[in-house]
Amino acid sequence: MRGMHMHMKDDVAAQLPSPHAGSGTGWQPASVPEPEWMLMRGGWELMAHGVIFADYNQQGGPRGEGKAESVNWGMTMEQHGLGRGTILFRQMFSAESLTSPHPGFPELFQTGETYHGAPLVDHQHPHNVFAELSALYLLPLSKKISWELYGGPAAEPALGPVTYIHRTSASELPLAPLGHHLQDSTHTSFGVVTTGFVIERVKLEVSAFNGREPNEQRWSIQPAALDSYSGRVSVAPARDWTAQYSVGRLEHPEAAEPGSQWRQTASVEYDRHLAAGNWATSLVWGRVHKIATGANLNGYLLESTLNFLRRDYAFTRLESVDKDELFP
Repeated sequence: MRGMHMHMKDDVAAQLPSPHAGSGTGWQPASVPEPEWMLMRGGWELMAHGVIFADYNQQGGPRGEGKAESVNWGMTMEQHGLGRGTILFRQMFSAESLTSPHPGFPELFQTGETYHGAPLVDHQHPHNVFAELSALYLLPLSKKISWELYGGPAAEPALGPVTYIHRTSASELPLAPLGHHLQDSTHTSFGVVTTGFVIERVKLEVSAFNGREPNEQRWSIQPAALDSYSGRVSVAPARDWTAQYSVGRLEHPEAAEPGSQWRQTASVEYDRHLAAGNWATSLVWGRVHKIATGANLNGYLLESTLNFLRRDYAFTRLESVDKDELFP
């Protein structure tokens, strides 16, 4: 992704202390490496990148199972100048509905969404075929301030950290965090409009979006009213650091549960370039307050991936997560 903003106007690039927008409009540290293909044609920057994991996933015990599966996604991007600003179109696709069809990936203690109308437990659902279809426009208003406008039929509101499938700290660990539905599950929302301002190293954003989780038809786009909303403050104090705090109200997010939710998240991401690799670490907190019952669920995550000797990786993830759906 290093070339993503390479050819933007200098004054626009100056407004992007963390140019590696890993998902939606979220910020990762500017030092994050992200290999991609890039091609220049007629003033357009054309970019593509993605991942494919092929594995056998064995979850033990009486609740577990084994499954041959593939976690995968691909993204294409097109960027061009528009007036005094820059526009970026982004499309992300996944074949997981074929490579790990419902009920999805075996994962003990995972919860969220439904299968055959019942809450999905001990499995992580496959991602949607159309995981993102969005556009981002950035317009410099002055030397230190830019205006941002983002959205699309499948996009990510300004709520939560960079989602785990794009976080460098989780780049070699395909399993979703157990706190996914407390932290970053809105990364595919079918209807999003976000606007905000970048003020030097700070970004302020608000979003209106469809807060309902996608249904079991992973190949379809499911538009609904933009009846949920969120706000996020992001900071990039240095090239190797970013942090964010966000809060949002989600209207009827879970099909199997009545009522709406308040969600709060906070996160810090650190990335350090090494002579023959990279080290990325994230600390994430998410809380869901269920309005109908008054219940609070918290999820805490620490994850890290070390890339050394160029092609070797070591990774870890530690979590403490509240769950209220594991048992009937």
